[in-house]
Amino acid sequence: MLRKITLPLVVAMSITACATLPAPPPSGSQQPTAAPAKAKVTHIRFSLDWAIEGPSAPFLIALDKGYFAEEGLSVVIDRGTGSAGTVTKIASGAYEMGYADINSMIEFNVKNPDKALQAIAILYNNAPMTVFTLKGKGINTPSDLAGKKLGAPAGDAGRRLFPLFAKQVGIDPNSVEWVTMEPALREAALAKGEVDAITAFYGSGWFGLLRNKVAPEDIVAFMYAEQGLPLYGNAVMASPKFLQENEEAVKGFLRALARGWQEALADPAAAVEIVKRREPLIDTEIETQRLKMAIEKHFLTEEVKQNGFGAADLERLKKNIALVVEGFALTSSPQPETIFTDKYLPPKELRMPPGT
Repeated sequence: MLRKITLPLVVAMSITACATLPAPPPSGSQQPTAAPAKAKVTHIRFSLDWAIEGPSAPFLIALDKGYFAEEGLSVVIDRGTGSAGTVTKIASGAYEMGYADINSMIEFNVKNPDKALQAIAILYNNAPMTVFTLKGKGINTPSDLAGKKLGAPAGDAGRRLFPLFAKQVGIDPNSVEWVTMEPALREAALAKGEVDAITAFYGSGWFGLLRNKVAPEDIVAFMYAEQGLPLYGNAVMASPKFLQENEEAVKGFLRALARGWQEALADPAAAVEIVKRREPLIDTEIETQRLKMAIEKHFLTEEVKQNGFGAADLERLKKNIALVVEGFALTSSPQPETIFTDKYLPPKELRMPPGT
């Protein structure tokens, strides 16, 4: 069941509004005094990509500390059930905005041009798709995957983009045998020896193997980004119509989110305590580790240190789009400006990592 996070509606007059209230009517006048105008509040239903975990911290900090409210926003955040589902929910109008894998969005846009979405802030600067195996499987390098049995759900992004990975590491993508399984069974299947390797997002696969009693030193991981595939990952997105009609609200959302992101980077342990207030059943230690891993692998790359929160490099984005078109065998290649825009991001000086 989806767990809904709701922020109470906040309506507040600014100091300027208070300072410019109409003067009282002259003595004896029967004209009523006009009521002060209320500040406009924009309501945003927002869907995450997956469960509420450590890497969700930037969003929950902005919610918990009232940063969204300060921007005149009333925000509801729901957990997701996967990037493809989140993209569909935004496109259908069930949510105004959401957080999902940009590569899934590119595929959706090509297949559904009348419902295309646009990314406005990239948080996962490196895509998290990864091949996991274990020591003792005889897979010491990615090229050793040839002839092996791999497990993943049919719609898993890493599985669907595996031909790109295979091409990059020099093996025939048809040289592996795929076993289709539910996401919850993936790490267990590898731990039990039912498959030789699996595809999963880095943080999910790593901690899923730990839950299945695999020692950290026995985990072997080949992250697509570290094998030379310049794919971006999760991004905030919405429909162009919503973005155009709510420009100031969207800018306020990203200002608040940038503050939450900066605080999560500065103090991951404190950030996870805020996550726990919203999702009490999480394991604080594990989620702190998961957040630190997301910071190291995805949030705080060299590119982010140069360009700040949310940005994209145009040439890299062009390569990203071309790879997705090839990997998903899409019929057309969208222009970069239809996939991502930085016009809603705060100024660069407001979105740099802590300490830079």
